[in-house]
Amino acid sequence: MELNLQPLATSCFVTGKPFGEGERVLSYLVRNETSEEVMRYDVLESASEGFTVPGFVACSWGHVFKPRKAGENPERELKLTAENLFVTLADPSNEIAPENERLVQFLALMLERKKLLRPKGRSADGTRNLFEHAKTKLIYAVPAGELNPEFFLSIQEQLSVLVGGSKKSASEAKTATSGGDASAQPPAATT
Repeated sequence: MELNLQPLATSCFVTGKPFGEGERVLSYLVRNETSEEVMRYDVLESASEGFTVPGFVACSWGHVFKPRKAGENPERELKLTAENLFVTLADPSNEIAPENERLVQFLALMLERKKLLRPKGRSADGTRNLFEHAKTKLIYAVPAGELNPEFFLSIQEQLSVLVGGSKKSASEAKTATSGGDASAQPPAATT
């Protein structure tokens, strides 16, 4: 799964104030209601109450702003791969937002199959699966969950935003599952 995306903004979408080093920034991936385009919005955490989401939020995350260093390649951040999205959302220094848990679980499954994550068992309390990132050797704790057909149907809308599916297909799937249609299938994993 690849998605071309704007890099981190240097100023707040709501206030227009430039980000200062060390300030908390909230980033949102949003599918625009009118153009179907996926956009990234970066907002100061202190100004987040003034942010009106202009579409469906696929995922969001918080992070500390660090200005780019001279000579750093901003082009590498323009490609948002499944691996980059997982590393961003499951960052051990941040708590995984409840609305992102299913997406992180799905990405972990995908990356495990691609041998980019290695399973390392469960956390001591048994609520999280532990994965080692093959490149960095960092351990990521992913909420444990059952990967059944209902799980895949529940994240279908988030996935369709990220991979370019239509809102119509997501709403049709919801209608099919609420109507008891046994032929409804979970979406195929795309890489």
